Amino acid sequence: MADILVTYFSKTGHTASMAECIAKAAGEVEGVNVQVRPVAEVTPDDLLDFDGIVMGSPVYYGTMAAPLKALIDASVKHHGKLEGKVGGAFSSSGVIGGGNETTLMDIIACLLVHGMVVKGVSKGPHYGPTCQGAPDEEAQKRCAEYGRDVAELCVRLFG
Repeated sequence: MADILVTYFSKTGHTASMAECIAKAAGEVEGVNVQVRPVAEVTPDDLLDFDGIVMGSPVYYGTMAAPLKALIDASVKHHGKLEGKVGGAFSSSGVIGGGNETTLMDIIACLLVHGMVVKGVSKGPHYGPTCQGAPDEEAQKRCAEYGRDVAELCVRLFG
């Protein structure tokens, strides 16, 4: 059984909606247990319990929100212990061109420094799902596809 954590920071609820959509679709994959938690309810020690970790944030000045960055910074105590786990990222912004890709790349860079295997997307938003404002039908579809893709990869790697 593969265990996946979807964690996020959300002030408006838009990123939380994306997290729920990703988690719901991931949970529909056979052989997967999924937990979705706001970043305030996740400790660095919690990260050790999961085979896959998907992190989401709204765009704040072109990067992730401070609460998500604080979790990542605190996770340095487990440097090397997340090696080989599956990672992923998603983000929301207020406008098109509002920094979604820079935010995704900042999250992904942190996952790579931990030695994680980051799930990219060959069709659609390559670095992970994004939306502007509340996730519309298309964004929800991309979130669901990403959740399933991450879950399927976790099952292949961790059973």
